[in-house]
Amino acid sequence: MEVRNHWSTLHVPRDDGPPEHMDAYFAFPAEGGPYPGIVVYQEIFGVNEHIREVCRRVAEHGYVAVAPDIYHRTAPRIELGYDEQGVSEGRKHKEATTMDGLLRDTHASIQALRDRDDVRDEALGAVGFCFGGHVAFIAATLPDLKATACFYGGGITTMRPGGGEPSIKLAPEIKGRVLMLYGDDDKGIPPEQVEEVRNALAEAGKRYEVKTFVGAGHGFACDKRLSYHVGAANEAWEATYAMWAQEFA
Repeated sequence: MEVRNHWSTLHVPRDDGPPEHMDAYFAFPAEGGPYPGIVVYQEIFGVNEHIREVCRRVAEHGYVAVAPDIYHRTAPRIELGYDEQGVSEGRKHKEATTMDGLLRDTHASIQALRDRDDVRDEALGAVGFCFGGHVAFIAATLPDLKATACFYGGGITTMRPGGGEPSIKLAPEIKGRVLMLYGDDDKGIPPEQVEEVRNALAEAGKRYEVKTFVGAGHGFACDKRLSYHVGAANEAWEATYAMWAQEFA
C-alpha cells in the first residue's frame, strides 16, 4: 500500500490563554478510505526516525497515524539518540510533562484525525512506546479511544506526569480495550510492576490483555536499539493489529 506523510502544526486549546502550537507527524494511505485513526506516542527520544517509521508502517496496514510532538513545550521537534546523553536529555523533558498537557495534546491529535476525510471518526485507537506507552495508558481513559496498545510503558505503577498518584490508579477510568506488552528481561519494569498492572485492570473489570515476551528487554520493538528483539516485536505487533482489526471491524 502506497503511503504518504507530512508534518502539520496543530492548535492545542488551553483554558488560561491562547492555544499552544504543536507539530505532529502524519502518515496515511495514499488512496481510499476512510480508515481507522491511530495516535502514536513517542519514546523519550522525540518523534524521531523510529517513531516516524512506526507511523508509516501503521499506515501501510490501512490506518491513518499521527505522532504528536509531546515535548513541544520544552524542546519542539527534538530528536535524540539512544546513547547515555540521549537518555539523560529525554528524561529531562519527560519530567517536564504534565497529565493535563498530555491529555490536551491527545485531544488535539484526535480532533486532527476527525477533521480528515480519510478517517472513520468512530474508529480511533492509540499505541505508545516507553514513556509513550505510559502516555497511551493515560489516553485510554478517554472515551474516544477504542483500542490502545502500550509497549513497555514505564512508570505506570510508580508515577504520574506532573505529579500525583501513580497512573495505575486511573485503571478504573479506562474506557476501551487495552493491550499491555512487556519484555521479561526489562530492567526498568520488574515483574511485580507488570503484575500490579494486570491486577489493577482485572479488578477494574476492564477489557485487557497483558503479554510478556521471554528474553525481551526494554525497547524490544525498536530496531534502532541494541535491545531489539525481532521475534517479540513481530508477535507484539501481530497482537496489536489483531486487536485493532477486531475493535474497528
